[in-house]
Amino acid sequence: MAGRVVTPSTRQDDAARAGWLYYVAGNTQDQIATKLGVSRQSAQRLVSLAVSEGLVKVRLDHPISECMELAEALRTRFALDLVEVVPSDPGNPSTTIGIAEAAAAEIERRLRSPDPIILAIGTGRTLKAAIEQISPMECPQHKIVSLTGNIAPDGSAAFYNVIFSIADLISARSFPMPLPVIASSEEERTMLHSQPMIKHTLELAAQADVTFVGIGDLGPTAPLYVDGFISEAELKALQKAGAVAEIVGWAFDREGRLIDGLTNERVAASPLPSRERSLVVCLGMGEAKLPGLRAALNRRLVNGIITDERTAASLLAS
Repeated sequence: MAGRVVTPSTRQDDAARAGWLYYVAGNTQDQIATKLGVSRQSAQRLVSLAVSEGLVKVRLDHPISECMELAEALRTRFALDLVEVVPSDPGNPSTTIGIAEAAAAEIERRLRSPDPIILAIGTGRTLKAAIEQISPMECPQHKIVSLTGNIAPDGSAAFYNVIFSIADLISARSFPMPLPVIASSEEERTMLHSQPMIKHTLELAAQADVTFVGIGDLGPTAPLYVDGFISEAELKALQKAGAVAEIVGWAFDREGRLIDGLTNERVAASPLPSRERSLVVCLGMGEAKLPGLRAALNRRLVNGIITDERTAASLLAS
């Protein structure tokens, strides 16, 4: 009898089966090998492939005591309404692994509500990584609204804008902001915001029940600069004015005060929803983001944070 032809598609199918048998059904690798009719070494490789291909998403449910203690200390210090602290990876201080999964779990928890909610979403690398971890679900009762424009300077879709990704995953009504991230002038922003469709989206964003945003530092490799939304001269002007970070494009200083003029007068993003009536959660970690995170927490630009234990300890030590 001819042997089974292994193609990339069938190998991925086998990896998915092996991943399910190992992580969900609790089979050993020997048992998986028997059930799939392969060697133990092949079973081990299939399980590894399931993880590397993103076919299996693992979340840690055990409450790690040190992370929980840091979370409670942050909650008390900054009067926060939501805090999640995940373990740091000693070998990779810049990874978003852990934060992305924790954010995905929190977003999913909100979306499981049978009551309709308005979920506002920002942009950024960490937030994009989180959205990629969300499991598909049917949520026609909810509305998802973007806080920021989704047009890059060259007219293409902004790569780290996640409104369409999350909308596809959860089958909810989505409200993108069909604007440039930063308008060419203050007059252009005023004109764009006066359009009825945009006005409705801005009003919807202001009513958000829960919001998830990233934070961008304004150092030499600032995301706004690296991604082409501002020029080097504009970045240096912001730095000279004391800007340390930005949230959905709004630049602020070490005290959490918005920078007067400069790019802030051209940012097309919605202001952050009220922290008095809703939850605004920031995803961020790492030394470069510490000044911005500290300022955002002290000024209560956000009232929730998802971060790692190394960043949490640094915030508490300041």
